[in-house]
Amino acid sequence: MALLEAKNLTISFGGLRAVDDFQISIEKGRLYGLIGPNGAGKTTVFNLLTGVYKPNEGIITLDGKDITGKKTIEINKAGIARTFQNIRLFKELSVIDNVKAGLHNHHPYSVIAGILRLPKYFREEKKMTEEAMELLKVFDLDGEAEYLAANLPYGKQRKLEIARALATRPKILLLDEPAAGMNPNETQELMDTIRFVRKQFDMTILLIEHDMKLVSGICEELTVLNFGRILAQGKTSEVLNDPEVIKAYLGE
Repeated sequence: MALLEAKNLTISFGGLRAVDDFQISIEKGRLYGLIGPNGAGKTTVFNLLTGVYKPNEGIITLDGKDITGKKTIEINKAGIARTFQNIRLFKELSVIDNVKAGLHNHHPYSVIAGILRLPKYFREEKKMTEEAMELLKVFDLDGEAEYLAANLPYGKQRKLEIARALATRPKILLLDEPAAGMNPNETQELMDTIRFVRKQFDMTILLIEHDMKLVSGICEELTVLNFGRILAQGKTSEVLNDPEVIKAYLGE
């Protein structure tokens, strides 16, 4: 059984079908890519999978459970976490507090406990701090735990966003153009980070990306979107050699 599956996903905006009959099936542990020209509907697919948009048609299942149309926070608790093309950190908070924000779903305490600083509040805060530091060590960010997130270099902000997403304990991680704005050295480091995350956390990963070196270097399977519809789908090597993909996407 697929970990994440979408069938016949369709959504329209003002009469225009942004995504039309989208299908995907991702097995646990796979590293899967979603590519296509600008405006092809890739981020819209991510928004459908994470509850930002509700599909007009179709169904989404995670680990066999229907999550179609559920709220974003419910989908996150069910096991889908994501990052964004334009990094969305809490930049006025510290590095460690960004990660702790992702842990709150798993360390609940009542509002009263928080306001009155009851013992449970301190116990949970201690657990979150320890868990957050362990995650930061994984990404070599523990030395900057008290820095403001806004003061981190660009590449480390990317790492922090991934760490925060992993703090929600997802079953599948969605990365929206993680290499955007990176130089070649940073992109190579990102590839190493993604491979490490997959192995270290036994993580299933779906990523949107334009960098073909990154895509061909780490993705095992690909779906190519064009004008909201699937143009090609299958093993990476086969898809990237498909004449229709080369013509429509690579511009050759």
